[in-house]
Amino acid sequence: MVDPTDPSAPHPDLGPGPEQASFGYRDVPAAEKAGLVRQVFESVAPRYDLMNDLMSGGVHRLWKNTLVDVLNPRPGERFLDVAGGTGDVAFRIVRRQGDRPDVSVCDINAAMLAIGRDRAADRGLLKGLTWTTGDAENLPFPDRSFDGYTIAFGLRNVTDIDKALGEAHRVLKPGGRFYCLEFSKVTSAPIGRVYDAYSSRALPFFGRIIARDAESYRYLHESIRRFPPQRELARRMRDVGFANVAWRDMTLGVVALHSGWRI
Repeated sequence: MVDPTDPSAPHPDLGPGPEQASFGYRDVPAAEKAGLVRQVFESVAPRYDLMNDLMSGGVHRLWKNTLVDVLNPRPGERFLDVAGGTGDVAFRIVRRQGDRPDVSVCDINAAMLAIGRDRAADRGLLKGLTWTTGDAENLPFPDRSFDGYTIAFGLRNVTDIDKALGEAHRVLKPGGRFYCLEFSKVTSAPIGRVYDAYSSRALPFFGRIIARDAESYRYLHESIRRFPPQRELARRMRDVGFANVAWRDMTLGVVALHSGWRI
């Protein structure tokens, strides 16, 4: 993990103005973003996991394995996986917990949750999993409920990142661990240019061919570009109260795994 002790570098994209939120490269009224994101994921839900494999060459599985390795879930602990509707991270946690799993999956999109429930049934993962429709910015759980909180490739889709981070802090027990796996800023400028050229073309192309929805995958590419870089996200985590904030770059910063503790 990188210890982000240096001052946060300013982000070249100053972001949307008051009462607005970014939706890809567009700024939209904040009140409208959740509905627009919901439409995106309702459209892509049936082929979401297939698209993840195609777009990352299967590397997203390694990233998620690393997330769960660092989380180190133990039997009897309570975990919350937010924006994890299809169950990819939750299933990994359940398997690691053995005969005493306890994982709540919370996603704002009912279509994604339905696919997750079906996948869990197909895999025989029925014990210790609960599925809740809920908003990352207003979680339907009491204070200090969970030993660990994970969110993988979901934070960039919320309307108010700081509010979602604050909710994560609220629902964690003292000593609880927060982990965010998200696309981030590539650490090599030449590689970054290649990666951006690839993703700007490949995501809409695969979206059109496989998911029959190029526009939704164009939004997903744009949302990656507008997400805060590593240092800025670490600062915002500290601002809501997380301690021991750090991050680990993976695949040259294509993805970063941020971590923090509630004290």
